[in-house]
Amino acid sequence: MGAVMNGTRPITAGRLISVESASALIRSGLFLSIAGDEALLRRLPAGHWIGGTIPYFMGQEGGETTRDRIFVTELPVIGGAPKIRFYDITNLDRVCVDGPENGYSLIVIPAFSEAHSFFARNAPGFEDMFLKPLLGWISGIHLSDLGSASPMVVNGETMEFDSERAVVVHVPLPEQHFARIDIINLFSQGDGDRIRFPQKGFSATDCTINGIKRNFAEYVSSTKADTRLPLVADYSGAMINVSIKGVDTSTGVVDFYAPVFDDIEYRFAAPVPDYVSAFNNQLPKSTESVGFACNCILNYLYSELEGKKVPTMLGPMTFGEIAYQLLNQTLVYLTIE
Repeated sequence: MGAVMNGTRPITAGRLISVESASALIRSGLFLSIAGDEALLRRLPAGHWIGGTIPYFMGQEGGETTRDRIFVTELPVIGGAPKIRFYDITNLDRVCVDGPENGYSLIVIPAFSEAHSFFARNAPGFEDMFLKPLLGWISGIHLSDLGSASPMVVNGETMEFDSERAVVVHVPLPEQHFARIDIINLFSQGDGDRIRFPQKGFSATDCTINGIKRNFAEYVSSTKADTRLPLVADYSGAMINVSIKGVDTSTGVVDFYAPVFDDIEYRFAAPVPDYVSAFNNQLPKSTESVGFACNCILNYLYSELEGKKVPTMLGPMTFGEIAYQLLNQTLVYLTIE
């Protein structure tokens, strides 16, 4: 595999750059994925781009929180012209149906929106899901702005900002190329208790622990579980995380960043003592063909990645990652082969 090409020109890997530099790339006619603070995104010109709000990144100088620069990734476009459109909860289940027969679709969904909830609960059952490559991320805000600002997505062709709909770019590829989506998940199931939930959702009260019914908030509190570690489910060898957002023992409710499902067994993850070393050990041998990557804000916070360099797989640190379905505490990346 060589470097990703747009025609005969190699694609520049995603980088944190100034608004002025990003504006020049947009005006050149490139198709771009852009992440940054809302105020900066509103300064950009119209063009072939989709975007989302976030101020956390793994940039070329390392982990960084910034409201002064934006992360720009040139999308691999080597076939026909991509199509950009919004989806709401009335048609989001057709996002893969609308995708190209050969190519990929990149989606950005605003956190805490109806589209976020609908996708999280229902995406595995969408028509053509897992048959056509779908990846993306959940836009967010600076954590100090929680309660005072809303995550946004942007259709750069129309310069519409939206806090409820998802924005998608469908990118066709020629027959001799194909898109592949992979994840790097540093977490695996620990050897602790087996946990099941009676219904799917972003929160839980009741659960069973090793087959015995309990209140989950009381269980987490009484066992002093490390809630920085996600719950991990084993999907036929693929480890899928669900991160804990909060535990309220007064109401008995535990909230999650992604939904738990009622037909899956979970365990708390085994600890990861050195995130950067573990991450580097899981990198593919060649990352030249990586066309897009995103990682999780919780990895950024809990592993204290600010200022730490991860030499490849640069991108936004998000409120959720999408590789077909919604993921947590996972790196997602696209390769064109």
